[in-house]
Amino acid sequence: MKKFFKFVLFVAICFTMSSCYTYTVSVGKGAQSGKVVSAKNHYLIDGLAVIKTADAKELIGDAKDYDLTITHSFVDGLIQFITGGIYTPTTVSVTK
Repeated sequence: MKKFFKFVLFVAICFTMSSCYTYTVSVGKGAQSGKVVSAKNHYLIDGLAVIKTADAKELIGDAKDYDLTITHSFVDGLIQFITGGIYTPTTVSVTK
């Protein structure tokens, strides 16, 4: 029974603390100046229902070369874990 509990605990830790997944899209020549602008996306029920998403056009501004990154950071994952997946934030960053 003790081995089974350790196994279940190990599997739970692997699923909840896996990695901070990231999606990156480079537009034009990619980031040139290194200036970063960030905002949050807000979702419910593990991302199934949208509360509010960041306006990418507002973050990008008039830049022609940039990197757009959507990240589920450690803090975002921690908040998701604490709320049991009811609230799921992600971070959107634009590097110009």
